[in-house]
Amino acid sequence: MTTSGHITFGKTEDVIFGKPAAESVAACAERQGAKRVFLMVSSSLDRNTDEIAKLRQALGDRYAGQFDAMPPHTPRAAVVTATEMAREADADLIVTFGGGSLTDGAKAVQICLANDVRSAADIDGLVGGPAIQKPPTIRQITVPTTLSGGEFSALSGVTNEATKRKEMLTHPMVVPQVAILDPAVTVHTPEWLWLSTGIRAVDHCVEGLCSGEAHAYGDAQACKGLELLSRGLNRVKADPGDLQARLDCQMGTWLSMGPLATGVPMGASHGIGYVLGAVFGIPHGHTSCIMLPGVMKWNHSANADRQAQVSAAMGRPGDDAASVLHDFISGLGMPRSLTEVGLSRDNFDIIAENAMLTPWIPRNPRPISGPEAVKEILEIVL
Repeated sequence: MTTSGHITFGKTEDVIFGKPAAESVAACAERQGAKRVFLMVSSSLDRNTDEIAKLRQALGDRYAGQFDAMPPHTPRAAVVTATEMAREADADLIVTFGGGSLTDGAKAVQICLANDVRSAADIDGLVGGPAIQKPPTIRQITVPTTLSGGEFSALSGVTNEATKRKEMLTHPMVVPQVAILDPAVTVHTPEWLWLSTGIRAVDHCVEGLCSGEAHAYGDAQACKGLELLSRGLNRVKADPGDLQARLDCQMGTWLSMGPLATGVPMGASHGIGYVLGAVFGIPHGHTSCIMLPGVMKWNHSANADRQAQVSAAMGRPGDDAASVLHDFISGLGMPRSLTEVGLSRDNFDIIAENAMLTPWIPRNPRPISGPEAVKEILEIVL
């Protein structure tokens, strides 16, 4: 019996890599005929570097306004504020320059503009998928400065502050129309953020490769992405000025999104990680650093053959994948336990109960029957 599936290619039109960001954004805006370009940018980049000033200068009269106050985990209130500012600016193109929360925020803004969202409560009717939404009409260009990979996904993770849950807003058109991978602008990214979001990209590769719903197309991208990331992150750790290593990490991140973007689900590392971020404010990259090796250990009985591909792609064929990942993450100086981020068994109930409500726990390769199984994983990473 053959495997079967259905791969839908996304709406990304261009990926520009290794070229200056500001010039590339301006050229894209001109090519698209954009007249009112609204920026969603990192406040620290704007305050401490000249990167955002160079972007505004390159855009010239096309620049229409700026939002620079997106907190981590993309809370609803900030999305609504950014939506209102984009509306007032009469934006016809959104450009993000910064980390994953900005990327997700702009994707949510696209949906909110199309559906006349005026308050956080208005987002309630948009959670659940494109069938209940008017399609976005204003597209997005993204210049990522971290390795979260959201520039290659049509999913936007937004935190509902009232419920402390990460909610998914999605439509095929929200994936950024253009992604610009400029390693030179990433030298400003704090080391812990670059390396930890790099492990987030590793998590995409690993959970995509180890999924029970994996396919050959996604496998090829995940394996090459894992190879580039495992080498590139170590090289950047050794020499932060190594721009080729940074670009290798960016290219590896692009490849890491291949499984997810073509329908392969993530697993318990992502599912539990959503809760650690939304409820406890733990950075996304750190959630993957903590959860991924433990999830691999717990899943081993269900997908040992798949896990062997992870070890091989990371240059340690034949070794236990959970141990390979543990050693790699530890070598980068990233946290490896819940205790290191201030959590304990007292938090297990809320983590486990909320994790069961995420979209990824039900599709973990080893079935998770309820909160008690989640607690078994949490015990491993305590």
